[in-house]
Amino acid sequence: MKNGFLKNFYQHNGKVMGTALLVIISFWIGVLIILPQLSMLDYSLREYLPSGEVGDYTLKNYRHLIYGAEGASDPYNYVDLKVFMRTIIAAICVTIFNLILCYPIAFFLGQVAKGMKLRVFALLLIIPYWINEILRAFALKIIFGATGMINAVLIGMGILDEPFDFIRADIALYAGLGYAYILLMVFPMYNVIESLDGNQIEAARDLGAPWWRIHARIVIPYAKPGISSGATMVFMLSAGALAAPQILGGPSSLWFTQIIYQWFNDGGNWSQGAAYAIVLLTSCIIIVLAFMKLFKVNMGDIGK
Repeated sequence: MKNGFLKNFYQHNGKVMGTALLVIISFWIGVLIILPQLSMLDYSLREYLPSGEVGDYTLKNYRHLIYGAEGASDPYNYVDLKVFMRTIIAAICVTIFNLILCYPIAFFLGQVAKGMKLRVFALLLIIPYWINEILRAFALKIIFGATGMINAVLIGMGILDEPFDFIRADIALYAGLGYAYILLMVFPMYNVIESLDGNQIEAARDLGAPWWRIHARIVIPYAKPGISSGATMVFMLSAGALAAPQILGGPSSLWFTQIIYQWFNDGGNWSQGAAYAIVLLTSCIIIVLAFMKLFKVNMGDIGK
């Protein structure tokens, strides 16, 4: 099977282009993905030595996440564990929010908008992302601020008597994370929904099926590969986000990646930071695999 795959691959791409693609892909996966993670894993299993020497292998860095520093008064590391759970739950909520928001957009692009209307609408979605992510986060911080546009509109309409602190309530943070990854949810779903035969939808309408049943029985099952791919990317990136929590997070909305950043940069303890990073990565992978099992999605669906 392997030889057959390579034979078809070279026949389709040619020897020069095929070899170049294999080299680039192998370099990307091996050098830029696998090796850094293996290095991170090795760091996480080493004892931290301030002198810069290589420490012995130990699980102390992982125990620190659960039990805290040695001699601590609390039996468990409640602060870091609470931040970790909050980060995972928030990432799941952001993913669900993005799915609810982006599914109608993807359906409109895939089945309703045609020709120039489709191109204009897609361009309007893409243009805001020409701006740097950090600049977009600062713009949202201004919009959600006490003197920002949202508070000004709500006060002007008489809904609020005084400015509401969207930053402290984490509304700005969740909105910023959701907004940052809209395209990663929209276009995988659009790519699948666009290939759906519209005659199936028309037939269901002719038979008297309500709109919600059409989507529940026809569109959503067909769009499952796109939904799986988009949800996976949004969840993983939300859980691993750093810029948005740093800029839009309130005083009590510490993100787990911020703790990792502090271990690496402020504390200089790369072993502890690596252990926290491995825990976050492993947990996210397990959660994604669990949801794939729950909704009967396989790896082939995500790769479509």
